[in-house]
Amino acid sequence: MMTFSNVCNEIFEKATTDYHIKDNIDTPINNPYALKTIEYYLYLKNWIDAVQWHLEDIVRDPQIDPVEALAIKRRIDRSNQERTDLVELIDSYVYDKYKTIEPKPNAIINTESPAWAVDRLSILALKIYHMEQEVKRSEATSEHIAGCQAKLNILLEQKNDLSAAIDTLLNNIEKGKILIKVYKQMKMYNDPNLNPILYTKK
Repeated sequence: MMTFSNVCNEIFEKATTDYHIKDNIDTPINNPYALKTIEYYLYLKNWIDAVQWHLEDIVRDPQIDPVEALAIKRRIDRSNQERTDLVELIDSYVYDKYKTIEPKPNAIINTESPAWAVDRLSILALKIYHMEQEVKRSEATSEHIAGCQAKLNILLEQKNDLSAAIDTLLNNIEKGKILIKVYKQMKMYNDPNLNPILYTKK
């Protein structure tokens, strides 16, 4: 039986691989999953993460034109908002799935919601992919490859640990041991009514 983390990892690996076919931040997304399903949102989540990963690489070019850098920084800001919105949407999916569960009297609240753990799993998929590419670099030194292989081993261990933790969290929610809540991030800097720099210039 596929656990939820298995589903996440399989979709994240597919999205990461699909993105790197063209490896271009402007490649249109071709999401293979049915609209508004959890699979659809997981694929979209990782694709957005992959694009942002490469935007972060580009903006760190010391020779980048300042105007282009600002445009990319603004694009990263929009991407961060999209990522946050998707995390909240995935948390809403989890909440809806378990909302009829009666919590036990001693139920506790987890420090991290399921979707924010899933967010870290998506980023791990990208870290693993790119570290694997470093290990395969034919022109790299043996020291570089060995160092990257050691890092890759740690990333794979982190993936296994985080996957198990996510499944345990969901299992404990299902058993009523952990309360499930959806917390909104309430980000203020993108809201023209909440960012004083923006609303004082209206």
